[in-house]
Amino acid sequence: MDKDLKEELGGKGENIKGRVQEAAGALTGDKKTEGEGLGHRIAGSVREKIAEVKRDLTKHRKQDEEADDE
Repeated sequence: MDKDLKEELGGKGENIKGRVQEAAGALTGDKKTEGEGLGHRIAGSVREKIAEVKRDLTKHRKQDEEADDE
């Protein structure tokens, strides 16, 4: 599996974990848990986007190299 895809999936997992933790904190009234969940959710989203951009750049770079070879 592509390294950037693995990183993106890891980010998605962290995002989901954060959503669950945030919801649990909201349900129990635990602001600390809710805040930690928000942090995980944001970190996961950032991790996803960085991996997505890296993958897109790699894809475009390969297309440019192929076009130069022609």
